[in-house]
Amino acid sequence: MTTMAEKTTAGTGPDAGPDAGPVTGVAGGATVVAGEATGATAWVGEPEIRRHELAAFLRHRREHITPEQVGLPRGSRRRTPGLRREEVAQLSAVGVTWYTWLEQARDIQVSVQVLDALARTLMLDSNERAHLFQLAGAVDPTPASRCTTITPALLQTLEQLEPLPACIQNSRYDVLAYNRTYGLLLCDLDEVPPEDRNCMLLITTNEQWRSSIVLLDETVRLMAAKFRGAMAGHLADPAWKMLLKRLCAESEEFREVWGRHEVVGSRSKTKLFDNRYVGRLTLVHTDLWLGPGEGARMVTYAPADGVSRTRLERLQELAVQRGSLRG
Repeated sequence: MTTMAEKTTAGTGPDAGPDAGPVTGVAGGATVVAGEATGATAWVGEPEIRRHELAAFLRHRREHITPEQVGLPRGSRRRTPGLRREEVAQLSAVGVTWYTWLEQARDIQVSVQVLDALARTLMLDSNERAHLFQLAGAVDPTPASRCTTITPALLQTLEQLEPLPACIQNSRYDVLAYNRTYGLLLCDLDEVPPEDRNCMLLITTNEQWRSSIVLLDETVRLMAAKFRGAMAGHLADPAWKMLLKRLCAESEEFREVWGRHEVVGSRSKTKLFDNRYVGRLTLVHTDLWLGPGEGARMVTYAPADGVSRTRLERLQELAVQRGSLRG
């Protein structure tokens, strides 16, 4: 068994010359690196390893993005492969010194807003973006564009439910997937950026969405109360905090109802919609939970009467026509 003292003095014996290199080992979840010249041991924990991996990843991606890709002139005197550090900092709206420290693996705090900006500047795809957030030990605040919960079978189920509007949401009201009828139920959801496809955000800031809901004030109040109840289990989650901050900043109405501290649970109920294409719809809302906890759920709207059924069929036809024109 190797003792702590043996780890500390490894690499300093008579057989360890100046070219022997560092000696590494693992103990207590940390990586041990013995110095080349002095034999001193550095204990490198997981946070430091992550910082170095993050720094290397950022440098690699920066060097593989050309100025032309981000709308910058190349110039005749450029020697740096890819983008310069100051260019990444400027495009991401962060300080040059701060970004330099990030690439130097300094021990600094990185917000999810900055990570999001860096991901956009460096043109990361979904896998690279997920890797960036994982290295930074952060939660990606925009999961609507990708979610491992959404399987091909669930997408097929959404399609088979038409003309019934149906979507898959998480407990934060992010719309993760939806069928064509749901896409035209409250607004043209295809026109909404993925990061903005959140029902709490849409009902407080999107005028087309708001105009489609008959009992708007009551609905906003109930949704805010459900949101508060769900958030109790995610108080430290950056994505939840970012959404709450955005809602409070962009909607005076939300700030008012949020200040009431009301809490309600999920429940099925009949809802009235004034659809811009087919008129009044009376639909029965039902949540179908996809797991043991109140996380992702399939939200369905069944017609409460024959008129609503006929109008949903017409809405589906319109959605199919619009899809064909866009295709």
